Amino acid sequence: MLLDYAMTFTGDMQEAEDIVQQTFIILWTNRQKINAEKSLKSYLYSITRNTYIDTYRKQKRRESFFDEIKERALNSRINDDSEIIEQRILKLKSVIELLPERCKEVLQMNKIEGLKYREIADQLKISIKTVESQMRIAYQKIREAFKDDDLFLVFITKTDFCIIN
Repeated sequence: MLLDYAMTFTGDMQEAEDIVQQTFIILWTNRQKINAEKSLKSYLYSITRNTYIDTYRKQKRRESFFDEIKERALNSRINDDSEIIEQRILKLKSVIELLPERCKEVLQMNKIEGLKYREIADQLKISIKTVESQMRIAYQKIREAFKDDDLFLVFITKTDFCIIN
């Protein structure tokens, strides 16, 4: 009967069994203090309910503690990431600034202005092959500058240079 009672609180058989076991431990520990004139049954139910409440509170404190640790770790990671991203953006901008003038112009027209290769070729009065060549050179120079930074290359391809602005 106590197990069923504990199950109404926990919804978990293993946890209910632990609470009932703890109930009998508390009963045994406090056996000298038990008033023989009062109902043992109501005493057992009270101990079971209080044991559940204590267990629940401890569990919530533990979860709260771990949630706080996770939150601190994530906040720390976000701060670290934003600093690293800012450094990468600055490095990318400086690499782009060092590109040959035509190469930089083609890259910016494509990635910042959103022009297609054909539109760039028409505006600059060059062939599409030249535009492709200039873009290839720009990508190679950027890859070389970030060859030790694998995560940044993924960042570049996923954002498609949106960070240049």
